[in-house]
Amino acid sequence: MLHLWLLPAALLVAAVLVSIPLSKFAAWIMEGQYRPLPGFGWIERKLDSGPQDWKQYTAALLIFNVILFVWGYVVLAVQPFMPLNPRQLGMLAPTTIFNSVTSFMTNTNLQDYSGDVHFSNFSQIFFTISNQYISAAVGFCALAAIIRAFRGEKKVGNFFVDMWRVLIYMFVPAAILSGVLFIQQGMPMTYASTVQVSTLEPGAMGTDDKGVTKQQTIVMGPVAAVIPIKQIGTNGGGFFGANSAHPYENPSAWTNFITCFDMMMFPFTLVLMFGRMLRKMRHAIVIYGVMLTLMIGMIWWAIYFELKPNPGLTAHPASVTYKIPSATAKGGFRELTIPQVAGLPIEQHLGNLEGKELRFGTVAGPTFAALTTAVTCGAVNCAHDSLNPLTGLSPMVGMWLNCVFGGKGVGMINLLLFLIIGVFIAGQMVGRSPEYLGRKVGAREVKLAVIALLVHPLMILGPTGLFAATSWGTKAEFNPAAHGFSEVTYQFTSASANNGSGFEGLGDTWGFNANPTPAPTSQSLDISTGLVMLFSRYLPIVAPIAMAAFLGMKKEAPYGLGTMRDDTMTFYWLLLGTIVVIGALLFLPVAALGPLADHLGPMPFGG
Repeated sequence: MLHLWLLPAALLVAAVLVSIPLSKFAAWIMEGQYRPLPGFGWIERKLDSGPQDWKQYTAALLIFNVILFVWGYVVLAVQPFMPLNPRQLGMLAPTTIFNSVTSFMTNTNLQDYSGDVHFSNFSQIFFTISNQYISAAVGFCALAAIIRAFRGEKKVGNFFVDMWRVLIYMFVPAAILSGVLFIQQGMPMTYASTVQVSTLEPGAMGTDDKGVTKQQTIVMGPVAAVIPIKQIGTNGGGFFGANSAHPYENPSAWTNFITCFDMMMFPFTLVLMFGRMLRKMRHAIVIYGVMLTLMIGMIWWAIYFELKPNPGLTAHPASVTYKIPSATAKGGFRELTIPQVAGLPIEQHLGNLEGKELRFGTVAGPTFAALTTAVTCGAVNCAHDSLNPLTGLSPMVGMWLNCVFGGKGVGMINLLLFLIIGVFIAGQMVGRSPEYLGRKVGAREVKLAVIALLVHPLMILGPTGLFAATSWGTKAEFNPAAHGFSEVTYQFTSASANNGSGFEGLGDTWGFNANPTPAPTSQSLDISTGLVMLFSRYLPIVAPIAMAAFLGMKKEAPYGLGTMRDDTMTFYWLLLGTIVVIGALLFLPVAALGPLADHLGPMPFGG
């Protein structure tokens, strides 16, 4: 069984080793200590509108995102009239366009559509690729501004120059390298939209009216241009609806390793960049250790429980009747009979293989699921809806905490919220004014941290409760009971965490505007998750920038005997405990109603 742990171990070791030199490079770039490449210096001077304080920087960030929204909406709306659309694909439903534009603008990439069905190559290039580069850089820039504010600088940089640096000197080179490796492994890179092929089994696609055997239509396009930045930018929005389980999007075990590594690379790096730019590497290493501990725990949990057999495929030798609570039944209970079920002749010594891409085996699915939700990427290489109930808890926890490395910059920003609250609690426990980076943490900083932290659970629990109690959710669920509740919970968790992965099983696709039979609840899901993505993206960015600016304005006090150092094992346990305890207090009830009830209930997977 030891070999089953080689993949996650190799990925973690590779990400840790690469993050050390890459963090030094990232700090060098963001500090502006490099010499611009020929011709690039002129562009940077044109972009540089001068140093910005935190308010100007935040305003530039928000205005830029408004422009990004307009651009995305126009591109998708005019899809029917644009080139690179030989299949003559029409326009998506307006609510789906709203959801998609909001999703990609906020670096969420939640897809209420299927890319290979609904997007032309024009939309893939000018909407998907462009958004995946730009939106991914926004969180990176916000973290750089926060670091400069923590250093006490009144001017926190220039948003447009920071954006240029991230895109040109980090994302583009990394994406080109990955793209070349992907093409070598067989990933398509073409402007052709489809290809007609004869199947190995003649007549597998049927025959036409004249009895002639039909060929199979295979969709393709500039896949190798989309996938590198999809992973490197922790975007997750796939070219194909099957995402990283599709053989064109993830052709081999080697590309599966690279895609996993790509989404881990910058989230790991930015924690160490934080320490280098603050000149506090020991402090950054403590934070890095907390994140790594949580990530290892998530991966172990996911693999351990996914190696268990799928209870839905095992035998139930006798009929059993249960009484379950019901608000509409007489006496408050209704009887539910589970019939005798014969076990399927499936060997399950490798664990639950349902919904897995068997080219990668059992372990690759849960490993990918834990990683993609920890770093807020959202790409998937297996069906999360088919994970064993307790396995599905791991990706949910990653998104609930939303700080286990997280996305580029945003994960580190979210951890700072837990850190400030933990420091505040520790200060109250020992009777001292809480401090961080040598500065007193006051009421204003704590309020901003709490506001930013509470946005996340409010944007998950509120909509989940509303949809679970109304036909908006019950009609959308593919499965009943606890598993159906997990489907709804996961959808809003993914939207709020700006993750984008799907538990699937929900009827959330309207499709083209002319679709005569859309999913009945798709519009409500489009609008609600779109709004959740907006609130959950910008409030937790703006509030921490303000918090860092206010804290940085304060006078730095020297360390004393009573100062709680932030580079010790004591601080490690304080931060780890704060994250675990607050996370449990916020989300344990919803976990009990979903994955835990699904695991412990009388019916496998809720029925």
